[in-house]
Amino acid sequence: MPDLLPDLPGYGALRAFAPAARGPRMTKLLRDLDAAISACDLRDGATVSFHHHLRNGDDVLNMVMAALSRRGLKDLHVAASSIFPVHAPLVDHIRNGTVSRVSAAFISGPVGEAISTGVLPNPAVLMTHGGRARALDAGEIVIDAAFVAAPAADEMGNVSGSTGPTACGTMGYPMTDVAVARRTVAITDTLVPYPAPAIDIPQGQVDHVVQVPRIGDPGGIASGTTRPAEDPVSLSIADSAARTITASGLLAEGFSFQTGAGGASLATAAAVGRQMAELGVAGSFCSGGITGFHVEMLRAGLFRGLMDVQCFDLDAVRSYRDDPRHQAMSAATYAASHIGGAVVDRVDAVVLGAAEVDLDFNVNVTTRAGGILIGGSGGHADTAAGARLSIVTTRLTAAGFAKIVPQVGTLTTPGQTIDVVVTEAGLAVNPARDELADRLRRAGLAVRPIEDLAREAAAAARQPVPPRVDGRVVAISEYRDGSVTDLVRQIGPD
Repeated sequence: MPDLLPDLPGYGALRAFAPAARGPRMTKLLRDLDAAISACDLRDGATVSFHHHLRNGDDVLNMVMAALSRRGLKDLHVAASSIFPVHAPLVDHIRNGTVSRVSAAFISGPVGEAISTGVLPNPAVLMTHGGRARALDAGEIVIDAAFVAAPAADEMGNVSGSTGPTACGTMGYPMTDVAVARRTVAITDTLVPYPAPAIDIPQGQVDHVVQVPRIGDPGGIASGTTRPAEDPVSLSIADSAARTITASGLLAEGFSFQTGAGGASLATAAAVGRQMAELGVAGSFCSGGITGFHVEMLRAGLFRGLMDVQCFDLDAVRSYRDDPRHQAMSAATYAASHIGGAVVDRVDAVVLGAAEVDLDFNVNVTTRAGGILIGGSGGHADTAAGARLSIVTTRLTAAGFAKIVPQVGTLTTPGQTIDVVVTEAGLAVNPARDELADRLRRAGLAVRPIEDLAREAAAAARQPVPPRVDGRVVAISEYRDGSVTDLVRQIGPD
């Protein structure tokens, strides 16, 4: 081939481009999980991450940890977005030394119980969803390998959450992990032709793909209450919470809303929906974890869109697949305080639950009476801080214990971010919100001092409030900025 350019100064003997011979078409597909682990070059002390979009139906964390344990790896850090009862095998990996550190936004079931008794050598770190995203972006957590439960994937690593028999819908939590992980492995039970449809995580963020028989049971996604409660007490609380929102003046055109997936929260959403219909108000969006109930509100025209970090049931999964108004968002976009404005900062009203609330409006959703780990903040503290009106709904008692107490067993969400506590015996307004309290009184709502509600709760309780335990620290509860809100201490003997 002749020269295309003469020998000009600065070009030397530049010659025509000659393409290299083509080799086999590239693929990221590996033969099995062990091959993927080898490719990630994991060593003792490594950090491995997992997401919880299959919730209590997830098999991936257990399958990966079993493979890592067989390799004899030690002192691993499991950085999961959340841990559920299905992840009970993790306890054995802690006991045998495979795992020495755990961080998550939520820990329930046998893993939480084991950590409470001191089985983990280092304190678990409990973050908010936004705080976890912040810590990943800041390099406070460095993920050596992110393992993504992929409902469908192609051989180049494009991942879809809305395709395949184990579809989970949106994939907001692994979106944050794969953006910073040193290596990412997509584990799928549905390998599809390239390119995968409806891509949630693109191939440029995935290093390896492994096909397995099953990544989990999508029936476990709906692992909590995802329909409105119908008992009289819950309905009374829901009605008061909805009237609180209306009386606040926020229930106007463009109203934005978030609820948890519990029965009382959804009953509140139903009551708010009825008031929106009566007033002719069209809301802008619902956010957070989305259920079929939120989908019904969208279809009824009560809201223009859904901003979804995680689908809470299969109705929501189908809605995300079929309706472009139902949009995915990453955990950072949802709740992180460091990105200059998260979705939680656009929420007008949020309705949250509580294990305990104290006289300073502090909320505990981390431990139950006696100090056993039952959860963690998740998005609780994030949304309470971001929303213009944060409401906690709770009964006075549960399982014989008072829920309005002098001091919470574990401080998860600071009281200065809680505006109203609604119970069946009336509601208490944070003293910092005098103007709101006046509005609620004028609307005929039973506004009472929180001390009165605490006295009634104590009188109705069958069990005394257990004292805070004083063992060694087994978990650290962090706020969304990484500061420490409380320490969880060991139950039982050292």
